[in-house]
Amino acid sequence: MEERILYFDCFSGISGDMTIAALLDLGIDHKEFMDELEKINISGYAVEVNNGLKNGISGTDFNVTIDHKHDHHHRNLNDIKKIIHDSELNNKVKNISENIFTVLAEAESKVHNKTVDEIHFHEVGAIDSIVDIIGTAICIDILSPDRILSSPLHLGSGFVKCAHGTLPVPAPATMELLSDIPVYSTGIKSELVTPTGAAIIKVLCDDFVSLPALTIEKSGYGLGKRELEIPNLLRVIKGCMGSVRSLVMLETNIDNMSPEIYSHLMPVLFDAGARDVFITNIVMKKNRPGIKLSVLCDHGMVQGIEDLIFKETTTLGIRKYKVERQELEREFREIETRFGPVKVKFAYKDGQVLKYAPEYEDCKKIAEQNNMPVKDVFQEVIREVGKEIKNPLSPINRVSPPKGGE
Repeated sequence: MEERILYFDCFSGISGDMTIAALLDLGIDHKEFMDELEKINISGYAVEVNNGLKNGISGTDFNVTIDHKHDHHHRNLNDIKKIIHDSELNNKVKNISENIFTVLAEAESKVHNKTVDEIHFHEVGAIDSIVDIIGTAICIDILSPDRILSSPLHLGSGFVKCAHGTLPVPAPATMELLSDIPVYSTGIKSELVTPTGAAIIKVLCDDFVSLPALTIEKSGYGLGKRELEIPNLLRVIKGCMGSVRSLVMLETNIDNMSPEIYSHLMPVLFDAGARDVFITNIVMKKNRPGIKLSVLCDHGMVQGIEDLIFKETTTLGIRKYKVERQELEREFREIETRFGPVKVKFAYKDGQVLKYAPEYEDCKKIAEQNNMPVKDVFQEVIREVGKEIKNPLSPINRVSPPKGGE
C-alpha cells in the first residue's frame, strides 16, 4: 500500500503564514478552507489569499489582516483551548490545533520560568497566529496525508524584535521548540524559523530527513514576506512512497478501573485520531489481574491522545515507542447480493486481491432480518463476492471505511 506523503522542504525556514500558503498552493479549495475557518468563534480579522511571485517562482501568499480595535487580548493557553473547543471544527482539527498551542506554551513557560497557566501569549495569542495554527490544522485534515516528513530547518541568524524586546535568532522559545530537531544556518541575517513555524513542524512532522524516494504528485509554494539573498519560500511536496508506515504505540497498565469504562474509552480514542485501540488481559504486581491498554497513532496525535488517556482513565503513566507497520492496500466496496448491498473489505498486494471479508455489522443486520445464522450470511456473501470479482462489468461502488481497526 502506497503512503500519501507531505514533505516540507524548509530551505528558507518556516512560519505559520508560509505553511498555510504552501498547503493551499497544493490545490486545496479556498471556499472549503474558508468555510472551515469560519467555524472559529473569533472576529476582527480578514483573510487574503493571492497568487504571487518570489524570485520568479509562482506561489500563494496568505495574509491575515487584524482590526486592532477588536483585539486587545493577551490570551493564555486555556483561553485558546476554549476557542478551539467551542468551535464547530472536527475532533482531528481540534486535536492538532491544541497540540501545537500546548507545545508553544510549554516552550514559553520554560524560557520565562513560569508555569504554563501563567504564560500569556503575545505574538502567539494574537488573532493572526490563532488563524495560522488552526488554519494549518484544517489544511492537514483536508489533505489527510498518511505521513508528514520535513527537511532539516534553515534557521537564519542575527536578532529579531518582539514583545519581549530584541532577541537573538532563533528566539529562545524557538530554540526550545527545536530540541531534537536537525537544524543548520548559512548566516543569513533574518529570522527564518518563527516560534509558530517551529511549533507547527514539531507537532506535524513524523521525521526530519532528506527528500526520500517518492513519486511526486504536486508541489506547493508558500510566499514569505522577506526579501533575502535566497528565495523566501516554503515548498511542500505531495507524493506517494512505499508501504512501511512509522507510527507510535502508547501503552499503559491499569488494575484499578471499572471494565465498563473501556466501552466508553475506545470510541473516544478512535474519534481523537487513534489508528487502533486494543486491550490485553495481564497479571500485574501482587498478582493483581489488570488490563494493558494499547493505542496506535500518528506522531502528530500523540500529545492529544496522551492527554485523553490521562483524563479518561486512572493511569499515572504511559509508555510510548515508535513502531513500523507494513500494510496491504485496502479498499471497501459495496457488493450487491440477494440480501441487498453489503460492504466488503478487499486487501491487495501488487495490484492483486489477496483476501476479502464482508463487514460484520452488515452481515449481522441481514441475519437478524432473515432469521439466519451470521455464519451462513458470511458464506453467502463470500460466494457473491467471488462472482463479482470474475465479472468486471458488474457495478462495484467504493464506500468509506468504518472508523478504527487494522
